[in-house]
Amino acid sequence: TAVLTRQPPRMTQRTDTEAIEARIAELKLEHRDLDDVIQRLLQTQVVDQLQLQRLKKRKLLVKDQITMLERQLTPDIPA
Repeated sequence: TAVLTRQPPRMTQRTDTEAIEARIAELKLEHRDLDDVIQRLLQTQVVDQLQLQRLKKRKLLVKDQITMLERQLTPDIPA
């Protein structure tokens, strides 16, 4: 019997890249929204410090996810 080696089609890599780019766009939107919420919260008379801390932590997590995905799109540079 013949052994078939399956090569992924070129389109799959492009689709993966497009999916990563779409996810980055979503995360950037969420990051911007979190920034807006944080700024509005800081303008209130009484600031809920726990909520503020959670929003800032979420914002940092989103930024880390963006950075990780952007690295996946950048080709490795040989040393």
